[in-house]
Amino acid sequence: MSLRFYDTAKAEIREFVPLVPGAVSLYYCGATVQGLPHVGHVRSAIAFDILTRWLEARDYRVTVVRNVTDIDDKILAKSRASFDPEADTDDDDDDDAPLPRNEPWWALAYRYELEFNRAYDALGVRRPTYEPRATGHIPEMQALITRLIDRGHAYPATDDSGDVYFDVRSWPAYGSLTRQRVEDMQAAPDADPRGKRDPRDFALWKGHKPSDPDSAAWASPWGAGRPGWHLECSAMVTRYLGEEFDIHGGGLDLRFPHHENEMAQSQAAGHRFARFWMHNGMVTYAGEKMSKSVGNTVDPAEMIALASPRVVRYYLGQAHYRSVLDYRPTSLAEAAAAVARIDGFLAKASTRFPDHSRAPGTVPAAFGAAMDEDLNVPQALAVLHDTVRAGNSALAADVPDAAQQALAEVAAMMRVLGLDDAGPGTGGAVRPEKAALDSLVQAQLQARAQAREAKDWARADSIRHSLSAAGIAIEDSADGPVWSLEES
Repeated sequence: MSLRFYDTAKAEIREFVPLVPGAVSLYYCGATVQGLPHVGHVRSAIAFDILTRWLEARDYRVTVVRNVTDIDDKILAKSRASFDPEADTDDDDDDDAPLPRNEPWWALAYRYELEFNRAYDALGVRRPTYEPRATGHIPEMQALITRLIDRGHAYPATDDSGDVYFDVRSWPAYGSLTRQRVEDMQAAPDADPRGKRDPRDFALWKGHKPSDPDSAAWASPWGAGRPGWHLECSAMVTRYLGEEFDIHGGGLDLRFPHHENEMAQSQAAGHRFARFWMHNGMVTYAGEKMSKSVGNTVDPAEMIALASPRVVRYYLGQAHYRSVLDYRPTSLAEAAAAVARIDGFLAKASTRFPDHSRAPGTVPAAFGAAMDEDLNVPQALAVLHDTVRAGNSALAADVPDAAQQALAEVAAMMRVLGLDDAGPGTGGAVRPEKAALDSLVQAQLQARAQAREAKDWARADSIRHSLSAAGIAIEDSADGPVWSLEES
């Protein structure tokens, strides 16, 4: 057994060997809680949740850290707009709902943090080992800035802004994560360029501005202010995982500038930092980037209104984590059909073998091989559905040993993929009446399949018509027939 993951920094799939035998340290970027969670946030969380579950299935002890950025420009701007409705937040991701009146920035941040937790919980994303907030780690951030200044990689602004910047040209490796030259990069937009040596230098510390509330500033050697976004993650991951750790993850959109800046400032401070960089792909809408200004967005709450959280998790986790996941109006229906096939087998097998429905099982070797090779969930799902088909065949042929093995293997794969944990009431036992109906329908579908094999088309059509008359719709697919109740 050998784990292999794609390392963005090396641009290759390579063998994963943890820093500490038997243990894995994982950090992935969490939310900047300035708005409601969008589908990209939860796709990233699901990808790294599956990674964590698989590492645990391979007997590693996994320490997971996911940060909460609870102070930044957008949070302050939205809070300011709640006191002044005429204020423009200049944010394409603004929520449709009106802001509460006179909401302090810290209250706004906490309100949205709770929304993220609700989405994570509904979709079965387990809480991390540690979930630090940026505002709780100001001393560590100031210590990191001081270290960078002392080593010649950071400097206070030349104006009276109170800003402190990272000197990108002082670090020859800057740009290596995304394989860019400094000369080709755009200016960093996070602070007034008048105090910078180079427009691409980014802010480590932001001096307090008159428009910001006094509560959003901390005393520092460079004057009152607050940390820059990129600095926060470097300080927090070092606090909880040390100066060198195994995996740093996040969405592909964070590679530059966020992760590039994280890596540069951490290594410039003398830290070896992440041994692997893993990035999940983006979510698009019918091939186009999602944008509220275009009107082609879909958020987790909207998805859960259309399908069960379990189906939503299946959909968001089904693609390879590095690939683009394209959402279309039929996506959730297709995912629901796939989940229904799995649930149909689990319902029948659990009814037939109630003592084995919760028995611990191991995943098939082919599933393990797929997951070991850069977390190849699409191939793993193919093994899952093959096992479901084999289990159904074993039930139909009355081969109990094979059916029970399939039941245990399907349950083990479901646990690894987190499908048992998604949403209240969606991942537990199937209701007896549904299981009974499914058993009756599956018997008819088996008889129909036998009739079709015998080319007895009249009997096959008669069975389908009988089911339709009872309100049962049949859809033939590559994985076999799927039934559902017809809409009245």
